[in-house]
Amino acid sequence: MSIEVQNLSKNYGTQKAVHNINFKIDKGEIVGFLGPNGAGKTTTMKLLNGYIDATDGKAFINGKNVTENKIECQQSIGYLPEHNPLYLDMFVREYLKFCASVHKVDKIEVENIIEKVGLTQEAHKKIKQLSKGYRQRVGLASAMIHNPDVLILDEPTTGLDPNQLAEIRALIKEVGKDKTVLFSTHILQEVEAICDRVILINKGEIVADKQLSELKNQKLEDLFTELTN
Repeated sequence: MSIEVQNLSKNYGTQKAVHNINFKIDKGEIVGFLGPNGAGKTTTMKLLNGYIDATDGKAFINGKNVTENKIECQQSIGYLPEHNPLYLDMFVREYLKFCASVHKVDKIEVENIIEKVGLTQEAHKKIKQLSKGYRQRVGLASAMIHNPDVLILDEPTTGLDPNQLAEIRALIKEVGKDKTVLFSTHILQEVEAICDRVILINKGEIVADKQLSELKNQKLEDLFTELTN
């Protein structure tokens, strides 16, 4: 269970959105993908999901080349996009049953995932009636319904209040114990609260890849401040 990218690049005309990046993430790791807005985080995640094709280089999910095995790789991934697209007029349980059917997962897994992400009290409501925090839980539930080996979460805590933040952080840490998790954010505190390791990206290039234990907080803060100023 792993994510690996080798010399991965994505160009849009003359703009280098991602330029020659390399990293590997193993099972049980929760890795923070940290960088300012526009750094290349979302582009990298779309490349890993096979939503867009690389200009150069390779991406692998569980040892499979994403370009050559797109469907198989996507079946191994749980992806929560930045804007968490949901069918707002559907009920929570109804929506998750729909997601289960797409993945050909037994309907019993719907009740299991509802309990796991803390949606039991909200499952009878329409998604549009939910708070931002509970909508994020629905997005996480839909990403996890098929028990994927790899979770790719793009800014999953954006817009949450402090209580919701704590709950989603705890949930990600819990589910990440036996999965490979890449978690993007532009908020330094999110990495410090959730992740074991941080990959810093800026202007499409990786500028640091370290275990948090190797980086004193001040050093990480200095690096991040330098990138965002």
